[in-house]
Amino acid sequence: MYSDADAAALYDLLNPWDPERWSGDAFYAELVMAAGSVLDVGCGTGSMLRWSREHGHVGRLVGLDPDPAALARARRRADIEWIDGMAAGAKWEAEFDLATMTGHAFQFLVTDDDVRASLGAIRAALREGGRFAFETRHPRARAWEAWNPSNATDITDAAGRILRVWHEVEAVVDGAVTFTGTTADPYGTVLRVDRASLRFLDVLALDAFLAEAGFEVEARYGDWQRGPVTPVSQEIITLARRP
Repeated sequence: MYSDADAAALYDLLNPWDPERWSGDAFYAELVMAAGSVLDVGCGTGSMLRWSREHGHVGRLVGLDPDPAALARARRRADIEWIDGMAAGAKWEAEFDLATMTGHAFQFLVTDDDVRASLGAIRAALREGGRFAFETRHPRARAWEAWNPSNATDITDAAGRILRVWHEVEAVVDGAVTFTGTTADPYGTVLRVDRASLRFLDVLALDAFLAEAGFEVEARYGDWQRGPVTPVSQEIITLARRP
């Protein structure tokens, strides 16, 4: 079987952090490098914070994630704080200039209570004037329609195993998409199946939650080049501020 540690390593191969290649990574890198202290919520394997330290960030960097296998990879870099936990349980008070949720991590907040508790804790963690940057997939783009075996990815992992990875949607209910991610060998033998749900919120719903939590929307973009959100935008990229 494909272990949790294997899956975490595969994630890094499938999602390499490289601001020179990926405009989304460059967007966040600019924000992080300009902030004195950064909290990365849902940091996963810690690629963004590790890159930031390697490229000269000298301030406080904290990564928060509930996945032990991902954090084990993150902790290969010891000059960053790695915390096991979820946003809703965070207890920081006015300690950070910037909070981020990259890689569509915000969409894992499926219920209203999840969103409210997480936004409240993130706002509390920010200093006055601190900013929260995150992105969600625009629901009108219906990204989940491409999550099927015909769009499988073939990749060789660090152990030299040739793998095929694909996603399949199980249900779409009230804006929440439940799907599976399957890892198999080249002959179709399934090694691992993971299940998750993501919530797709539109701009009006996002702004209502942000306002309720005490955030002000500073900027809103529909792509990583900072274009406006339109009906055909793939992303809803938000930069919110704690007044």
